[in-house]
Amino acid sequence: MWKQSHCRKGSRPLDKDLSSSSSHVSYVDSEENIKEENLVWFDERAKETWVKYDGYLVEKYGNERSNHPKFDEVLWSRAVSGINIDGLLLESCLLLASYASFAFASDPSPLQDFCVADPNSPVLVNGVVCKDPKLVQADDFLFRGLHLMRNTSNDVGSNVTAVTVAQLPGLNTFGISMARIDFAPMGINPPHTHPRATEILTVIEGRILVGFVTSNPENRLITKVLEKGDVFVFPEGLIHFQKNLGHGYALALAALSSQNPGVITIANAVFGSNPDIPADVLAKAFQTDINVVYQIQSKF
Repeated sequence: MWKQSHCRKGSRPLDKDLSSSSSHVSYVDSEENIKEENLVWFDERAKETWVKYDGYLVEKYGNERSNHPKFDEVLWSRAVSGINIDGLLLESCLLLASYASFAFASDPSPLQDFCVADPNSPVLVNGVVCKDPKLVQADDFLFRGLHLMRNTSNDVGSNVTAVTVAQLPGLNTFGISMARIDFAPMGINPPHTHPRATEILTVIEGRILVGFVTSNPENRLITKVLEKGDVFVFPEGLIHFQKNLGHGYALALAALSSQNPGVITIANAVFGSNPDIPADVLAKAFQTDINVVYQIQSKF
């Protein structure tokens, strides 16, 4: 950061922070404000600005000061923007690199051996507050029952058993979770998205059609039929689905790259929101009759 003090003769100094070139320009509105004898420069970067500006004036208007305008904002901006460009580029690259180092993981990395979630804490944070390590027990790291088949007698013919930080407090800060997906014959796991996680799915039993859709404007469907033992990955945030192609029950296990991946089921979100999305909006969006929208909304 660099600073100049405007010291007009006979007036009280006014300190201005000039942390960027844009702020530098905004504080200078006349040549009187930048005359060398009326300014106290606190570092060489500010001094260099004046030198460049004076050089640009001579280059454009000649050596006769009487030919110079009272203030040339264009030349002043040029002088400011020309200061230490290489250094500014280096600073920008370092800043972007530091941001990138945080962008590779959905969840923050742990800073201790564990941070068992304390869902009863009144403190609100981005994630879940840690339980006192002295109170942590082995059961905090344990989830039982993933071998049990769940009831799939519902409208879509599937049931998801999630194992996230909500069910397994010991997952907190570890950036991972999993789920068991049971399918009735011809059952589906309807189109949905995980806003905070990539998913990798393994077929344990059955034959399952899977697919995901790329983002706008391509909206390309990428799909594959998986057999027992096959593994498929769904990119973070993209809409995806699964369908049991067999006449028997099917089973898959999924791992996700967040302790709290979240799930947005498209049909539920669009037609079952609370309150409802206006029917005329959905009718136009889906290019259908508004009564069709009312009919679909009634199912959610």
